[in-house]
Amino acid sequence: MATSPKVSPSSLLAGAASKGIGVLGSGDALHLEWRRAWEAFESDAGIVVLPTAEVEGQGRVHHLIIMDEFAQFAELHDRLAPHSRDITTSGRPHVKLTGEAIAAAVHDLGGLIGPAHAFTPWTSLYAAHNSVASCYGEEPIDFLELGLSADSSYGAGIPDLDGVPFLTNSDAHSVHPTKLGREFNRLEIAGATPKAAFNAVRQGRITLNAGFFPEEGKYNRTACTRCYRQYTLEEAAAAGWTCPDDGGAIKKGVADRARELGGMHAPLDRPPYYHVIPLGEIVRVVCGTCSAFTKGVEERYRRLTDTLGTEIAILTEVPIDRIAAVDPAVAVGIAAFREGRVALVPGGGGKYGTFTLP
Repeated sequence: MATSPKVSPSSLLAGAASKGIGVLGSGDALHLEWRRAWEAFESDAGIVVLPTAEVEGQGRVHHLIIMDEFAQFAELHDRLAPHSRDITTSGRPHVKLTGEAIAAAVHDLGGLIGPAHAFTPWTSLYAAHNSVASCYGEEPIDFLELGLSADSSYGAGIPDLDGVPFLTNSDAHSVHPTKLGREFNRLEIAGATPKAAFNAVRQGRITLNAGFFPEEGKYNRTACTRCYRQYTLEEAAAAGWTCPDDGGAIKKGVADRARELGGMHAPLDRPPYYHVIPLGEIVRVVCGTCSAFTKGVEERYRRLTDTLGTEIAILTEVPIDRIAAVDPAVAVGIAAFREGRVALVPGGGGKYGTFTLP
């Protein structure tokens, strides 16, 4: 569902290698056939595959689960199966259990769990609850996934989240470079194994979070879900949360929700947050096209990565003069991105934000 048919273990590993990703979450590890596909696959790129899955529990809250072995997900499948009608067919199954019950089952098997895209107005912790305990009860969360529309500052100041590691990763849905690895973490790991990566997350050894400018996300601002007109909270409440232009539902934006919960403060004792614009999106703006999936954009992207290395390296460390020798116009765009000279156009209501270059 909502996933490109081109997604496979081999295509994901190839995409991760191109991006510069050393640890890749498998996704959908509760699904038997997908799990078997990974267990039978050998990576030639030296990329660690960490077994992960996402489930939807009561209240439409999505939970991200991490294990260090696929066999643990086979056991978790058996425990959750009596409470799910689609666990054998869906990559992200619906489970008729509370967050506390799901977390207890995961912890009993030695796994990690936390809310996925925690602030978004659909299917998230803070869409359905005002506190962690309201969802997870006595069970602790091991991390919190910020989501595309938030950065570390959105969680900073919320008492519930003191000491909870923040993850910046997102489900890819596609192996296209603008989707796979659009957000990532830098981990301090003891070795290139799933167990070492698992322990780094468990112990909070995250040295960098990298992700979208929050304004790039689909739900950053309070907006209509039909026409995407943006509103202040006061305007939305006065309109009864129904857009007067077209009758569409107005959804509360992540920025407003985080502020309600006490967030939106300068993070203290948190890893640095590196704001990212995917290279394919920079190339798209330079080309003046509406989509990063055009042949021209993809050809320029491949020329850059084939010549200069991984996407992450090109965005962060390859000298601008070297980039200019391959593509002068894109080099100007990357220089503007690095220097903070991009103008952001916030998203909301389900429409991604965008940006312009000087």
